[in-house]
Amino acid sequence: MFSKPIYNLKGMGVGSRTLRSQADYEAAYQAGHMWMPLLEGEHISSDVALLDGAPTWWRHAAGIASGDGTFDSWEIRARPEPAVETGAGDWCRRHLAGYTGMVNLETIGGRIIEVHLRFADQWPDLYGKGWVEALVQLYARREWLYEDHDRRTGYSVVLFMPHGRPYRHPPQSLVERIRRIQSVSSVQITFHETVPPEKHAMPPGGFRVAIVNCWDRGAGNDARSLLRDHFST
Repeated sequence: MFSKPIYNLKGMGVGSRTLRSQADYEAAYQAGHMWMPLLEGEHISSDVALLDGAPTWWRHAAGIASGDGTFDSWEIRARPEPAVETGAGDWCRRHLAGYTGMVNLETIGGRIIEVHLRFADQWPDLYGKGWVEALVQLYARREWLYEDHDRRTGYSVVLFMPHGRPYRHPPQSLVERIRRIQSVSSVQITFHETVPPEKHAMPPGGFRVAIVNCWDRGAGNDARSLLRDHFST
């Protein structure tokens, strides 16, 4: 089975774990957690624009897990995911009627595991020109006006480092060098170097230090290697 907090306002899979035995269950038991079946299948994060609970726009990202709540990368797909949109769309219409705004749905094998009244803030730059402006109008005017005519697949490549040590931000010159790599869209440094590592919300499997959003996975991997060299020294 799988154990996770009932409420997690910090994200990043904090406190989640797989329980494979009675001993695991007893060791992990704590107030405020819930258990659920350990699901198998593709892990998809879906952002949906809702008007009065009805989906009007979808975008899906498939995660490549690397263990203990961490992800190697996400593929932000141009194509639809009919199995997710059918089941999750019905759920939204039933349970979110009256709500206008973004919702993020996490699914495994088409089954919803988490719902957030927000969008995934990791890769909006890969949604296309004009998406942020459409997002503002969704909340300001309760309308969704986004043509989405240049949709293409992108990648969000993630760098996790080991827990237990402080990390320093890379020099701006390195960040700018990575931004100039062809097909790189953005670079995010995902921690506060003035805050102790243990005060950050991070999954059990690692400490996330950086994200590279790109249009070519190879370019993202090259950029991640440069960042890993910095954080390893």
